[in-house]
Amino acid sequence: MQIDWTAEQWNDHPDDFPGMPKEQREGLQEELIDIILLVLERNPQLHYYQGYHDIVVTFLLVVGESLATSLVEKVSTHHLRDFMDPTMDNTKHILNYLMPIIDQVNPELHDFMQSAEVGTIFALSWLITWFGHVLSDFRHVVRLYDFFLACHPLMPIYFAAVIVLYREEEVLDCDCDMASVHHLLSQIPQDLPYEMLISRAGDLFVQFPPSRLAWEAAAQQEANKTAASTFKDFELASTQQRPDMVLRQRFRGLRTENRTKDVLTKPRTNRLVKLAVMGLTVALGAAALAVVKSALEWAPKFQLQLFP
Repeated sequence: MQIDWTAEQWNDHPDDFPGMPKEQREGLQEELIDIILLVLERNPQLHYYQGYHDIVVTFLLVVGESLATSLVEKVSTHHLRDFMDPTMDNTKHILNYLMPIIDQVNPELHDFMQSAEVGTIFALSWLITWFGHVLSDFRHVVRLYDFFLACHPLMPIYFAAVIVLYREEEVLDCDCDMASVHHLLSQIPQDLPYEMLISRAGDLFVQFPPSRLAWEAAAQQEANKTAASTFKDFELASTQQRPDMVLRQRFRGLRTENRTKDVLTKPRTNRLVKLAVMGLTVALGAAALAVVKSALEWAPKFQLQLFP
């Protein structure tokens, strides 16, 4: 079940973080917000999108705030750049590579999904969070992040394709309608053979590089226009891609009042601005909480290094 967590709920559920004191939870949340604000302020061409915090919190947990800030800024201007445009046009275009990849490997599965008119919306959260929003085991999340960082920015869509291909029998056993197939595919299994899928995704990228699939992706975009419009949540997400603009307006107002203070670099300041971020972005969603919990269970010693 997906739950939207507020700052108050974060502090009211200590049992979800065994061994993590309230002060450490609050510190992690503060650091997460600081990183997001700093990257957006340094790079006004970037725009926050729902799910960005899932990626940021993963870097934060692994390397700490200082190094995470540099890494997140770099990946935001490269691997994630298309997701951080003012609109979701480029994100939708990347999603449109999914079906051509499947068609190259398994035309029967492709035709079945096309007949069901399932589209590619089920893979949206996979793509824009690098699967951090849908996987509960932190070990699998960081393994995929290593893979994606070392590869072409489009590799996550190839990995999404191999997951669908791996689940061929399940998909073909479904009723051939959008609701049934979408429901199945949106529930990603947690026990996937990740190393095998990673290897296969790399092979498919070599066999069918993006340059070879570009025409099919463009055609898919035209075919998906009607189907995408049936997903009201997707349309709503498209209109909510720029909460960062609200934040920047707040920053300008604060700087007018006090030009001698740097809102973004002074730690633990301007609680109202940070609370606004929490309200706009739901700073740590349920999946991010699951990642934190899994990380602490997986590496308790690492917790002591991360939170001395």
